[in-house]
Amino acid sequence: MYIHILYFFYRIYCFIFRPVRMGVRVMMIKDNKVTLVRQTYMRGWFMPGGGLKRDETLDQAARREAFEETGAELGELTLMGAYTSFKDWKTDHNLVFVCHSFKITGKPDKEIAEVGTFSLDELPNGIWPGHIRRFEEYKMGKTNPQFGEW
Repeated sequence: MYIHILYFFYRIYCFIFRPVRMGVRVMMIKDNKVTLVRQTYMRGWFMPGGGLKRDETLDQAARREAFEETGAELGELTLMGAYTSFKDWKTDHNLVFVCHSFKITGKPDKEIAEVGTFSLDELPNGIWPGHIRRFEEYKMGKTNPQFGEW
C-alpha cells in the first residue's frame, strides 16, 4: 500500500514539474526466453530497469537494476538503442541493453511482485507497448543501436 501512495505523489510531481529522466532497461534473453518483472505499484510486465543514480554509469545502472529486480548478475551487455517517451507529463530517455549471459544469484527486492521467464514467441499479456516493439525489433535482428520513440 505504501508504495502505491508514493507512486501517486510521484505522478503529481511529474504533472507539476515535467521532469526529464534517464533510465535503462535490460532485455535478458537466454535460449529464446526473456526474463520479465511485474512490479508491485504498476500493472503489467516489464524488462528489468529503472533510473540512473547520481555518479552512476549506464553500465552500472543496468547491472544494478537487473540485480535489484531479478537477482541476476549480468555478463556482457550490448546497447540495442535509445528511446524517448513523453507519457505522463515527463520526458523519459531509456537506453535498452541486451544481455545473453546472466546468472540468477539473488532474490528480487520488495518492489517486484513476480519474476517470470517467457518464450519470445509467447509473451504474457500486459507487456507495455514500448517493450513489445523492442522484442519485435530484436526478433527481426535489429540489435544495432537504434533511436526512436518508446
